[in-house]
Amino acid sequence: MEEVGLPKLSGVSGERLYYTLQPLYRTGRIFSPVDSGVFMRPVISRSEAEELIERIPDTEAEICDNRNIRFLSEHYQEKMQRHDCTELVKVIKSVYQKRKLAIEKGKKLGQIDERFMKRAEDMLYGELAVALDIPKSEVVSYISAKIEGGQTEPA
Repeated sequence: MEEVGLPKLSGVSGERLYYTLQPLYRTGRIFSPVDSGVFMRPVISRSEAEELIERIPDTEAEICDNRNIRFLSEHYQEKMQRHDCTELVKVIKSVYQKRKLAIEKGKKLGQIDERFMKRAEDMLYGELAVALDIPKSEVVSYISAKIEGGQTEPA
């Protein structure tokens, strides 16, 4: 968060306070009214990130086999709206398993699954990058090293 105050934007009343947010992995700024009720939470701590990574092998995938696009979207959306990194891990693991099963049957994974997996990876890896103070591009290799037993520290 950059600041709380009155943004210098045309069409914005001078009576309402806004958070001014600078995305870490995108350009631009986001202005969100302080009283909007939009969910915001702090980034997890380094120790929480390390604990999450340790739990990844034991985190159970929850494959949703429903072929109804609306139901599938709602299923993933509900998981994403929990704003919980463990739920993001479950989505990613579930879609990876679903992709593996589809490939074994000579099929392709659906677009809804692909879209939500990409979104979950983007959210999770971004948060872990901040918590671990490493570039986002190094998060996957960091997780792999930790899970495979190599206790390497980030560069």
